[in-house]
Amino acid sequence: MKSKKHKRKTNRVVIVASDAADAGVRHLRLSHWVFQILKLVFYVAVGYVIGRIFYEVQYKAEVWDIANQKIEEIQVAAEELQEKLSAAEAEKVNMQSEVIALNSKIDLLSDTVNQKTEEVNALEEKIRQQSIPSFFPMTGSASIEEITEGEPTCILNGTAETVVVATATGVVTEVGEDTDYGGRVVLDHGNGYVTIYRNRGKCLVRVGDTVAQGGALYYISSENTKLGYQVQQDGVFINPMQLFDISG
Repeated sequence: MKSKKHKRKTNRVVIVASDAADAGVRHLRLSHWVFQILKLVFYVAVGYVIGRIFYEVQYKAEVWDIANQKIEEIQVAAEELQEKLSAAEAEKVNMQSEVIALNSKIDLLSDTVNQKTEEVNALEEKIRQQSIPSFFPMTGSASIEEITEGEPTCILNGTAETVVVATATGVVTEVGEDTDYGGRVVLDHGNGYVTIYRNRGKCLVRVGDTVAQGGALYYISSENTKLGYQVQQDGVFINPMQLFDISG
């Protein structure tokens, strides 16, 4: 028969010593099972620490990945924003160029408008002046015989082949006979002035005609050299000599 072998119990002794001079040495005897438990706890603690370190490393790696991704997104957004900013700056420059061009056009148009306004004002003034009976009523050489009183009449004596003309621009309102001169033409100048031309020659205008200053009314021949000329202002006869431009 085989003899039974008994397992030998193994004990662990932990020696705890202090570096103090008067300190003693303590022996801590641990049983096999207690030692195994402590070893297990140690392994678990080491595993926990290693796992914790691994987790921290992995977590930080994930955090860095997320941070890098966010940084890339921010960089992309910054680049897009920079492109938009550059486009806006270019658009601003274009708009400034357009504004400068428009201002130049406005200045040019303003100068043109001012020039046209001056021309219109000059033309209006010219028309106004032409509507004032200041023109001499005969072309060529003519002499003033007299100016009658009452309803002042300027009697002029012209020479053959001269013309009786309108002293201002106006509309013919009357063409008829005259007891003293044979014929009569009346022009309304639209500004309160009315001029009357008395001559025995053949009248060259009709009622309703617009006659410019200097326009022909009668042709002077040897039979109708005399002209009676009158001016009314606002319905009142005035001396025609007050308006004549003698240099004309």
